[in-house]
Amino acid sequence: MTESEAFAKLVDVSRETIQRLERLEALLKKWNPAINLVSPRTLAEVWTRHFLDSAQILRSVDHAPQHWADLGSGGGFPGLVVGVLAKEQFPDMRLTLVESDKRKAAFLLNAVRDLGLSAVVADKRIESLEPLKADVLSARALAPLETLLAYAERHLSPAGIAVFPKGNRWREEVAQAQQKWSFAFEPKPSATDPDSVVLNIKGLHRA
Repeated sequence: MTESEAFAKLVDVSRETIQRLERLEALLKKWNPAINLVSPRTLAEVWTRHFLDSAQILRSVDHAPQHWADLGSGGGFPGLVVGVLAKEQFPDMRLTLVESDKRKAAFLLNAVRDLGLSAVVADKRIESLEPLKADVLSARALAPLETLLAYAERHLSPAGIAVFPKGNRWREEVAQAQQKWSFAFEPKPSATDPDSVVLNIKGLHRA
């Protein structure tokens, strides 16, 4: 069984969606030597290390998103994968990819066009961007939770949900963040790392 076949079995998506992800894999391999979008050693495991890890972030949201914003999209994780999956599952969803690095933003824009996605690429710093008012906000391997919550305060709608994958120190990050922020959170087990979780955060306000 190939990596793409294993992914399709786990995530249960159409052949068309798998073909788009295969195209994304090809784009990553083409652009990565020049821009270093992801660690070169992870390209051989892109379906598990990046695609499945991103897909679980979308799957952790229990409603149909209206406007999804991905902060620090970089090589497109989870943003581009969310966009590919949502094209089939939530065709009316708006997607905003935020990436201040101009070269990475150029990659994202190219990928959005190549994959036929409906998405906006914002090549600005998160702090200077006009509030996005997204109902779902994601960020993968971007910053400590305390910093992410400040971004969420700016760009998340009042009733929105933030979805942040975190590693084995997630409890420490939550405890640290709770010194400045009040929020409800639900840790969902990671599908790719037994020591990691996907944190779903709601009701955010400064303590």
